[in-house]
Amino acid sequence: MKQLFPRHHVMGFVFSLVLSLVALAVLYFDMSFTAGMTILLITAIAQASVQLLLFMHIGETSDRATLYTNIAYALFVGVVTIIGTLFTMIWGYM
Repeated sequence: MKQLFPRHHVMGFVFSLVLSLVALAVLYFDMSFTAGMTILLITAIAQASVQLLLFMHIGETSDRATLYTNIAYALFVGVVTIIGTLFTMIWGYM
């Protein structure tokens, strides 16, 4: 019965909740912009790692190169979309 309990998934869920509470604490405590953004960036990277490794099973396949290439492509598309949005909506380039 012990092998049927998803211990790693429960621990990952609890860790995700803790990371979310740490990120929420930035809102409630009067932190400087630099300290708040540093904490948010660290918790966001840790949260993404937990999601990819535990819940999306990114490390459990033999074809890791394809998965990491897909993740890199998704990050590239996301960054290009964000920068393009900033160019057009905020900085006025068309």
